[in-house]
Amino acid sequence: MSDPGTPTLDQLQILLCVVETGSFAAAARRLNRATSAITYAIDNLEFQLGLPIFDRVGTRKPELTEVGRAVLAEARTVTHGVDILRARVKGLLEGLEAEVSVAVDVMLPTARLVDALQAFQAAFPTIPLRLHVEALGGITQLVTGKTAVIGISGPLNTSVEGLDRRHIGAVKLVPVAAPFHPLAHTGRKAPGEARNHIQLVLTDRSPLTAGQDFGVIGVKTWRLADLGSKHALLLAGVGWGSMPEFMVRGDLEAGRLVALNLPDWPVNEYDMHAIYRTDTPPGPAAQWLIERFAAQT
Repeated sequence: MSDPGTPTLDQLQILLCVVETGSFAAAARRLNRATSAITYAIDNLEFQLGLPIFDRVGTRKPELTEVGRAVLAEARTVTHGVDILRARVKGLLEGLEAEVSVAVDVMLPTARLVDALQAFQAAFPTIPLRLHVEALGGITQLVTGKTAVIGISGPLNTSVEGLDRRHIGAVKLVPVAAPFHPLAHTGRKAPGEARNHIQLVLTDRSPLTAGQDFGVIGVKTWRLADLGSKHALLLAGVGWGSMPEFMVRGDLEAGRLVALNLPDWPVNEYDMHAIYRTDTPPGPAAQWLIERFAAQT
């Protein structure tokens, strides 16, 4: 048994047009060709594949055979892939990036991230996006190491050469504890009282923030690289700590966590910046994404 031949893209497009319009004559009118040319193309396609795609005996219009329906599904896949290829090449010719890689701080509100990425998908449907989620200096490290072309980063108490940044808003931080934690008793705490209890502190794996503390006032600290683990431990009453307000809003409303009134708490907001390397500035799509984040504020 010989292998099937290779159909042309034109033959597959004609097949789709015949199915969509319901007849060879209607397909000919849509494609501005002679009906005989449409018939010839389908005949050649059936000959190359060695299969009858249409049942044209005893019917007033061509009906797909069982194998024809299977061929039609594959034809749609192939032509869709070609459409995507052409759209991506068009974008590359116009200067669009082949891919956009972005690193975001774990503190970034999920609603802001989803809004930006949904809009990006609609504006640049042919550009793949690679997303990294890190904490603190991890975002800067991914950008300086060229793993990500742009980063949505929190504050760094250090300057990094070769980076440009743009302020895109801030995240409200609130110190919290479980309702049964000693610090959760009603009333304003005395200065220094929180230092006597374990403070859960978010840290990261990058060397950029080694030895640096962000909003740490406790003498006893547990350091965690995962915000989700910190949240779980706070709910369990293992220490106190600050959290993005959007992440614990439901817990505060439900009474699972309590906002602490600490007179010596130094940090109320977590500034966010879009960062990128000055020697490899963002292309049109990445710059559009930065503008989207900035417009949310």
